[in-house]
Amino acid sequence: MGDILEFFQSMGFMNIAWQQAAMLLISFFLLYLAIHKKYEPLLLLPIAFGMLLTNLPGAGMFHSDLWTAFLDENNANYHSYGAIMKEGGLLDILYIGVKAGVYPCLIFVGVGAMTDFGPLIANPKSLLLGAAAQVGIFLTFLGANALGFTEAQAGSIGIIGGADGPTSIFLTSKLAPELLGPIAIAAYSYMALVPVIQPPIMKALTTKSERAIKMKQLRAVSKTEKIVFPIVITTVVALILPDAAPLIGCLMLGNLMKECGVVERLSLTAQNDLMNIVVIFLGLSVGATATAGSFLNIQTIMILAMGIIAFSCGTAGGILLAKLMNVFSREKINPLMGSAGVSAVPMAARVSQAVGQEENPGNFLLMHAMGPNVAGVIGSAVAAGILLTMLG
Repeated sequence: MGDILEFFQSMGFMNIAWQQAAMLLISFFLLYLAIHKKYEPLLLLPIAFGMLLTNLPGAGMFHSDLWTAFLDENNANYHSYGAIMKEGGLLDILYIGVKAGVYPCLIFVGVGAMTDFGPLIANPKSLLLGAAAQVGIFLTFLGANALGFTEAQAGSIGIIGGADGPTSIFLTSKLAPELLGPIAIAAYSYMALVPVIQPPIMKALTTKSERAIKMKQLRAVSKTEKIVFPIVITTVVALILPDAAPLIGCLMLGNLMKECGVVERLSLTAQNDLMNIVVIFLGLSVGATATAGSFLNIQTIMILAMGIIAFSCGTAGGILLAKLMNVFSREKINPLMGSAGVSAVPMAARVSQAVGQEENPGNFLLMHAMGPNVAGVIGSAVAAGILLTMLG
């Protein structure tokens, strides 16, 4: 009888706290969004399932206390992966790839292998629009710091404005790992909501005539230009901003493998097998950090609110710079291109196309918008490097 009683007492049902129950319900809701609504399902689904696993009482798959010791300079296990490997659960071990910055960089290899920088090379002015869209990162950094977050936490919150999930995870894991769960969920949620968030801002900041501007076809870009581009960008950015080298280097490595044409097997592996495996590990381990203690607080609500402000400011920054460029340029550009400066590739470019065609059905902005869109990927990585240099 004693054994039966002990068995029942060990069941999760007997030990679940209301906070854990609330987190399980949140994970169910995120799974619903990923599966039924198809909001960034490739990452939202494993993140939600990681959240489910970490909040199951007694499962012992993730131990926040081990990672607290890992970050405590006065602890014997400060920055020691040995204790994690010995005492941690499955998700603790997977999380090492996040903490060490491995997963985001590997994802960038895959992103680079799937990215065509041709529109950016054909229209270098797109780089300015991609840079302008990062203004939301730095405005939100200042706002979050003014609201009482530490500078490191404020920088991690601000990077949500880049609409780049891997970059948000990379920077937050370095600066404010205690906020990784809510920041990752905010970043990927807002990336999925690009078609909802951006159009009202785009229409509010532009006139009908501006949205109807038609642009000339982009020039053809040579293979040599596409091969030289990732080499030059890596060299220049890494020499100016060494902290951005891991993300930029991996992004450009993937792109070089795609464009050079001599390592097709590696390029296909980066785009498919490697990318898929890393996404699973990254999603599960990031979701594991969303424990009741780290998620159910006022900070999370503030992060979600400031994240959407960061994203909105980034969208507005790109549009306003495009309008300013038109003041001094003979050849007008459609300001809707500026909204694509956030690095939600290719969704932001598709939104620019859709809104432009509402005013002029013969308007084809997609390839033009891809320029600032891919520039935004570079811009968010550079912004992360700047914040890491300043605050790390």
